[in-house]
Amino acid sequence: MLRAAATTPLFLSTTTTTISPLLLLSSPFLTKPTKPISLTSSIKPIMSSFLNKLFSSQSPTPRSATTSSSSSATGPDTDIPSPGHQFAQFGAGCFWGVELAFQRVPGVTKTEVGYSQGGVDDPSYEDVCSGTTGHSEVIRVMYDVSVCGYERLLEVFWERHDPTTLNRQGNDVGTQYRSGIYYYTPEQEKAARESLEQHQKLLNRKIVTEILPAKKFYRAEEYHQQYLAKGGRFGFKQSAAKGCNDPIRCYG
Repeated sequence: MLRAAATTPLFLSTTTTTISPLLLLSSPFLTKPTKPISLTSSIKPIMSSFLNKLFSSQSPTPRSATTSSSSSATGPDTDIPSPGHQFAQFGAGCFWGVELAFQRVPGVTKTEVGYSQGGVDDPSYEDVCSGTTGHSEVIRVMYDVSVCGYERLLEVFWERHDPTTLNRQGNDVGTQYRSGIYYYTPEQEKAARESLEQHQKLLNRKIVTEILPAKKFYRAEEYHQQYLAKGGRFGFKQSAAKGCNDPIRCYG
C-alpha cells in the first residue's frame, strides 16, 4: 500500500493515511507522468529530488524548433527494416498504451516509441513536452509483410484512440499528442487515406488525423520503451502476447 501524508508535507508529518493503488488506477484525473513512478522506491531519493528542485537556481531550457531547426530532423526516416519487413509510424496520443496494442498484433516483430515530425535534432522528452519543438509522440512498428498487412495496423490505430480531438487524447493535452499516420511508401499513403475516408463515414465529428510522409525517427528514452509490458507506473505488468485482448491500462 502507498503511504501519504494526511495534512502536512511528507517530511514534517507523523500521521499517515493508507491509499489503495486501485483507487489511484481508477482516478479520472490521472495524466501521463513525466517519469515512471515505482511504489517500491524509498523516500530518500524522492526527498532528495524534491529538495534539489526546490533550491536549484538553474533548470534545463527546452529547445525550440524556431531557434534550432535541423534539416536532419525534417528529413525522411532513413533507417532500414529487416528483410521481408516494412516500417509503419503512428501518432495516437500517449505512446505507452498504443505501443502495447501494436505489440500484441501477430506479424509485428518490433515496436519502438519515439519522437518525429518536429524541427529539433535528437529531442529529449522534456523538449517534446514543452510543445516548442513540433514533435509528436509516435510508435514505429516493424512488421512482417507475409504475416501482417498494413490495413490491420490501420485498424489498431483507429481502435486505439479518438481521431476527432485536436492535439488531445483524454487528459493528455498538447501538440505532441496529435493524431497522425506517417507513411513510408505510396501504397501506405493510399491505404491510409482510403481508411480515413471509410472511418469518417462512421463518425459524426470530423477526423483531424494528419497523414504525412514519415520523417526522421528519434527513439525515446529507454524507460519509455515497452513501458506497460515492463510494469508501468505501478509495477503491474501487462501482457504483450500476440492476440491478447486484455484491456490496456494506459499508465500502468
